[in-house]
Amino acid sequence: MAATALRCLPMVAVVVLSLLLAGAAGAQLSSRFYDRKCPKLQSIVWSATAQAVATEPRMGASILRLFFHDCFVNGCDASILLDDTATFTGEKNAGPNANSVRGYDVIDAIKAQVEAACSGTVSCADIVALAARDSVNLLGGPTWTVQLGRRDALNASQSAANANLPGPGSSLDTLIAMFGDKGLSPRDMTALSGAHTIGQARCVTFRDRIYDDTNINATFAALRQQTCPQQSGGDGDGALAPIDVTTPDAFDNAYYENLASRQGLFHSDQELYSGGSQDVLVRVYRRNAGIFATDFAKAMVRMGNLMPSADTPTEIRLDCKKIN
Repeated sequence: MAATALRCLPMVAVVVLSLLLAGAAGAQLSSRFYDRKCPKLQSIVWSATAQAVATEPRMGASILRLFFHDCFVNGCDASILLDDTATFTGEKNAGPNANSVRGYDVIDAIKAQVEAACSGTVSCADIVALAARDSVNLLGGPTWTVQLGRRDALNASQSAANANLPGPGSSLDTLIAMFGDKGLSPRDMTALSGAHTIGQARCVTFRDRIYDDTNINATFAALRQQTCPQQSGGDGDGALAPIDVTTPDAFDNAYYENLASRQGLFHSDQELYSGGSQDVLVRVYRRNAGIFATDFAKAMVRMGNLMPSADTPTEIRLDCKKIN
């Protein structure tokens, strides 16, 4: 199916999911956790996120990425928001995060508004989870019920971020294994990879793909080479390109059409459609925007359920950048 036709498919606007959580985490999280303690929370987050995305659509992708990169390191505990201290080196400058994760200022601004409404009540981790959901929906994607009640970590680990986050050169086997380590299935992984239907990437992250890969559309490679020089170093490393060449600011299923046309920007993207186990699912998502939207929302709920270990000390931070 042509990309133009795909853009005409109706994306499921609302996918409301209320999944029961298992184990200890299930006893702690609830969609109504703040109903009495901070009843205006969700409207505050929505309004602030909407303002940020209206100012810069790319920010929606950045906040979504922030949530991914937080949850994949010791669970969804807002550890990624912590600045370095004398006692720990945090996650902000880890290899997968430095110069690619952004939106910290947006979360800080939302936190300030939430603190003004209900001081010392809402965790930074829950604010990130809500803002990620709202970012997707504001850009045309699905929505879902966010389970709430997370708490914030008292430390962060750069080494854990370097070890737990898959990179743009990852193989399919590596992706399946790394998501599997988090209790996420290959189907979850392929749906969550659809987050790359929005956002931009720096040349340094996809240079090898457009100059060295063979499983790539030649015209697409030439297009990206126009702004991403083969020689590393200098300003070229930071040159931005849309991850989804078709509809970069719309949360839709065009990402999977790109993969079928060998126009995945990252090697790790194209690995989902390279004669392997996920080819069939990519074709399903390519044909059916509704199935993708539903699977993405379900997978986001599952990823949002990733919790720190039971013995991890936590708190409700008053300032997302530092412990109380």
